Amino acid sequence: MAKKSVKKAGKKQVAKKNVKKTKKQAAAKSVKKPKLAAIIKAKPKVKAVVKKGYSKTELERFKKIILEKRQEILDELESLKATMMDTTTGQYEVENSNYSLHMEQGTDAMEREKVFLFASREGKFLNYLDDALKRIERGDYGFCSDCGALIEKDRLDAVPHAQQCVKCKMKRAKE
Repeated sequence: MAKKSVKKAGKKQVAKKNVKKTKKQAAAKSVKKPKLAAIIKAKPKVKAVVKKGYSKTELERFKKIILEKRQEILDELESLKATMMDTTTGQYEVENSNYSLHMEQGTDAMEREKVFLFASREGKFLNYLDDALKRIERGDYGFCSDCGALIEKDRLDAVPHAQQCVKCKMKRAKE
């Protein structure tokens, strides 16, 4: 007898849970959804932000600065190449064992390494300038790559290949 009353009580509880679920589902369905026409008429809360960059004349001025710096780098690379070349053969200089003593060979090797590092540094700078020229062509030159703000003219005059504003550059330097 006790078993039958337990079964009936269990069935009642299951039935009550099902009823509760259906009431919740019915309440969720009864929430009114906005009509499409009302959504279309409603004004958007977020306004589109239009970035205004530098004028064409300012961009041309920056491009001229970049091209001048680029030519300076190319001239410097040419002079570095000339110091590494043997003028009689037109080949890169190698150690001349007939001429150099042991200590002089070390000095010569160190000088060649220094010239190579200077050339490598200048080549990297040349790539930065080329990237800046590409950004001018794309139309995104002068905007900070981190925050999107317009980079100050003074900064671009000093560092025409800059990609961050002063605040973002300082923040990166601290990290």
